[in-house]
Amino acid sequence: MHPARATDAPEIAWRLRVLYAERALAERAGLIGNRTYMDDLEHEISGCRDAYVGAAVTEIAVLRGVLGA
Repeated sequence: MHPARATDAPEIAWRLRVLYAERALAERAGLIGNRTYMDDLEHEISGCRDAYVGAAVTEIAVLRGVLGA
């Protein structure tokens, strides 16, 4: 699932955990020297992390609005 297609923070957090696991497996498999792959993976992790923070902040703001804070 691409972060842009995820609908809420938990879904994006799940995708981020998958990407972190992929990076760990790639490192253990010796792919650390494959700069093209690792750079692409880091770029995807960065974008997903940004999407997660944005979704979480939005969900907190919406909840505060609903609660009247």
